[in-house]
Amino acid sequence: MMTDRRSLPVPDGLEGLRLDAAVARMFGFSRTAAAGLIDEGHVMLDGVAPSRSTRVHAEAWLEVELPPAPGANEIPPAMTVAGLEIVHDDDDLVVIDKPAGVAAHPSPGWDGPTVTQGLAGAGFRISTSGAAERQGVVHRLDAGTSGLMVVAKSESAYTALKTAFRDRTVDKRYRALVQGHPDPLRGTVDAPIDRHPQGSYKFAVVAGGKPSITHYDTVEAFRAASLLDIRLETGRTHQIRVHMAALRHPCVGDSQYGADPTLSARLHLTRQWLHAWRLGFEHPADGRPVEFTSPDPPDLAAALAELAED
Repeated sequence: MMTDRRSLPVPDGLEGLRLDAAVARMFGFSRTAAAGLIDEGHVMLDGVAPSRSTRVHAEAWLEVELPPAPGANEIPPAMTVAGLEIVHDDDDLVVIDKPAGVAAHPSPGWDGPTVTQGLAGAGFRISTSGAAERQGVVHRLDAGTSGLMVVAKSESAYTALKTAFRDRTVDKRYRALVQGHPDPLRGTVDAPIDRHPQGSYKFAVVAGGKPSITHYDTVEAFRAASLLDIRLETGRTHQIRVHMAALRHPCVGDSQYGADPTLSARLHLTRQWLHAWRLGFEHPADGRPVEFTSPDPPDLAAALAELAED
C-alpha cells in the first residue's frame, strides 16, 4: 500500500483559519475528519504538532498523512518479460508496468521497443481486435511516460475495456512533477486538444479540438516544482503534458512542451516526470472491481530526492 503524504504551503486564501477548517478545505474532508487527523498526530504545521484550533498563516508549511483510499490494493509484480513488469495476467487481460523508452505499439518514426512486440515475443496471446499494429491495445502511454497499461487478450475483453475507456469509467491516475506552483493547488483543466497548428507530432489547446478534461491536486511543493496527483476523464494524446503546459507549469523534463532544460539537467532527467501510478476498472469477465498501483521508478524518485534537499 502506498502511503499518501502531502507537504505543501497554506494558500493565501486560508489565512487566519483554524487548522481543522484549513485542512478540510485543502483536502476536501469534513471538518470532523480533519480534526481527527490532527488529534491523531497525522498533521504537522511548520514542523510542529499543532492543535486543531491553531490559526494558520499563508505560506506556513503543512504536512499531512492522508488515510488510504478504501479498497486500494497493490498487487506485486509476478514476473518481468521483455523489459516489462507483468503486474497481473489472466485469460482476458494483462496489466504491465511499462518503463520509459518503450512505446505502446509500433508507429511511423519509432524504431524502439514496444509493448505489443514485447508481449508477442514472450508468447502472450493478444486480442486480434484493433488496427494491425496495435491489436489488444485499449489505451496508450507516451514512450517517455512510465507506468500501468492494460492490454486485452480476449476479444470480449477488448470490447469491454474499449467501452469502459470510452464511457470514462476507468480510474486513470498519474503523478506529475511540474514546474512552479499551480494556483489554485487543486483544480480542473477543461480545454480542447488537437494537433498543434505548426504541425509535427505535437499537440496544443485548440479551439474546436477534442474535449479534454484533467483534474489535478497538489501532493507536495518544492522550491522549484510541485508534485501533482492527476486524474483523467478523457485520454487525448499528450493530454497531461499539453494541459500542464497550457497552465504554464509544464512537466519537468518535458522539452517538447517548454520545460526548463536547466532544471531537467540538474535533476538528471532525460524524459518528462510523468508516471501512471494507478489503474482501476471493472474486470471484463465478471465485473468485479480491480485496481493496480505502481511506485515511482528510480529516475523519478531520484529527482524528488534531489528537490527535497533544496
